Amino acid sequence: MRWLVMGAGATGGYFGGRLARAGLDVTFVARGAHLAALNAHGLQVRSTAGDFTLPVVATNDPATAGPVDVVLFAVKSYDTEQAAAAIAPVLGKRTAILCVQNGVENEDRLAALHGAARVLGAATRIEATVPEPGVIAHMSPFARLAFGAWSGVAGDRERAILADLTGAGIEATLGDDARRIVWEKFLFLCPVAAVTSVTRASIGDLLAHEETRTLLRDAVAEVAAVAATQGVQLGGEAAVAASMAMLAGLPPAMRSSMQRDHEAGRRIELDALPGAVVRLGRAAGVPTPVHRVIHAALTPAALAAERAAVTPRA
Repeated sequence: MRWLVMGAGATGGYFGGRLARAGLDVTFVARGAHLAALNAHGLQVRSTAGDFTLPVVATNDPATAGPVDVVLFAVKSYDTEQAAAAIAPVLGKRTAILCVQNGVENEDRLAALHGAARVLGAATRIEATVPEPGVIAHMSPFARLAFGAWSGVAGDRERAILADLTGAGIEATLGDDARRIVWEKFLFLCPVAAVTSVTRASIGDLLAHEETRTLLRDAVAEVAAVAATQGVQLGGEAAVAASMAMLAGLPPAMRSSMQRDHEAGRRIELDALPGAVVRLGRAAGVPTPVHRVIHAALTPAALAAERAAVTPRA
């Protein structure tokens, strides 16, 4: 299958790199210095699973890739609409859009523009960054991808995508409830991103203190309550406990990607993460005081970073 990685940042760069290393036809979409480095020196992946460098096809214009079978859609959530419009020229009749973004609303945005039948909802679990142009650093032992059809049931197309992913050595699974897959990740990701960003503390530091551990648990409970209003039953208190147990098993020094962006003065996915909890909770009449305060506390810095950004980041 032919793949287009729309947003060759940490997540897209890592998974796309694995696919390209396996010999698949992959085109990477990137910008600026990152794009220049990919074209000049190839993609360098520094990973706990083994380092590698390989030449890649990279561009800033998705249309140059021609029709593809799969778009690995990995841009930041604030770039969703712009990037979704940009991939239109590469979409064939059966092209799938595998959405690996953070948040719980991007799949519906993609479906509104390109049709729900194209969209695959996905969740990734990976700790990776772009420490310098052309380089992806994968810092933790896990790199997982679960996905499913956003509308309808999985078929031959989805099974072929799974075969490409697993054939490339990626720990991937195909599920029958894409919305649950996306919300299960959100239950874990959103509270961690919000609380680590506002405290500027690692996972280990958060869990070491009763006050911040309780704050994190309350944030997880808010997401579970909001998920129920969206027709996704995550399991109530049992799901909250399971999420906290999962956090306890992470490397203590781990920091969220939103925290890293916040500390570096870059744009953050504030509206797609804590902002979405506040917005969806308000619409459903569910109180979300933890996310509301964190969203308010991070807003000034988020707006300043947005104003300072010359171009959107993938």
